[in-house]
Amino acid sequence: MPQDNASELFPLVDETGKTIGSATRGRCHDGSKLLHPVVHLHVFNREGALFLQKRPEWKDIQPGKWDTAVGGHIDFGEDTMSALRREAREELGIENFQPEFMTSYIFESTREREFVNAFKTTVDTIPIPSDELDGGRFWTHDEIRANIGKNVFTPNFESEYQRLFIEKTKTTDSQSQIISKDNIL
Repeated sequence: MPQDNASELFPLVDETGKTIGSATRGRCHDGSKLLHPVVHLHVFNREGALFLQKRPEWKDIQPGKWDTAVGGHIDFGEDTMSALRREAREELGIENFQPEFMTSYIFESTREREFVNAFKTTVDTIPIPSDELDGGRFWTHDEIRANIGKNVFTPNFESEYQRLFIEKTKTTDSQSQIISKDNIL
């Protein structure tokens, strides 16, 4: 069974994203909470559906869960855009796309801390998941919202989806209401 390369070298960054050192994948994922950078690419089709990848059972983090279309670590010495294009090509065979930067933030789980660089793009073709993944498909926003909190998605995806694509506003009677940002393209 495949497995992640625990000796792969990642940059360590400060809370602004500046490289301050390096550590192995194994060390970054062992609960040390060493802050390391990653890229995420949200891939939409023209109808506004969002492509998600299914993580293989052999992954060291969140096996078997649905996750952001493209998500990967930035290698030591690699810049963010090179990592984004490399990961999109490796995971989904996407090469000619126009990434739009959305945000950077720090995500923390019980095992790791990541400096996330989130992007989005729209494609006219159906991405083809590589054998690094257990497949993928386009999801409507209604399907995603219906499955949040049901252990279907990675916690990082759920958090990022809510941060980027759902906004909270106040209604006129002061009750909180969730409104979808369905016009995200």
